Amino acid sequence: MNNKKKIDSKKGILFWVTGLPGSGKTAIAKKLKKNISRKFGPTIIISGDDLRKIFKFKKYTKLERLKNGYKFVDFCKFCTNQNLNVIFAAVGLLHKLQSYNKKNIKNYIEIFIKSDLKKILKKGKKKIYKKFNKNIVGFDIKPEFPKNPDIVITNDFKKDLNELSNLLLNKIDKIIV
Repeated sequence: MNNKKKIDSKKGILFWVTGLPGSGKTAIAKKLKKNISRKFGPTIIISGDDLRKIFKFKKYTKLERLKNGYKFVDFCKFCTNQNLNVIFAAVGLLHKLQSYNKKNIKNYIEIFIKSDLKKILKKGKKKIYKKFNKNIVGFDIKPEFPKNPDIVITNDFKKDLNELSNLLLNKIDKIIV
């Protein structure tokens, strides 16, 4: 059975990098950019935090996260329709949002960065866990981990970012025609 994805070369690819806050999504995405650009064309990196700042989205409830997520996806689709690849790093751990992505973006690759919350907290990777005590995915908002992501990368914080990004790039090469 062929498990390669059919990608439309006339449109950009959305690389949706999702995982818990502090799992390394944005750091891994930054390491990927050069190779994705070389292999698949012009590429930008956007994080959920970037778009929240640009559009001044200040609410973090589950409902607001879903509403913002749809807006983020529509923006990414706008970019990919112009033949621009987008590496989008965001928590995005909502099944409705993941389903929306799969239905609405043809050139969509879902990448799940799997990390243990206890290890993230131990590493002190994300200030949000210390600064806030509500509306945090992994604490009071239950994460809805992807049911069937295209790629899973485990970040146990023992490998360096170059090693993780190379592993991810190899997996991307195996699923794109």
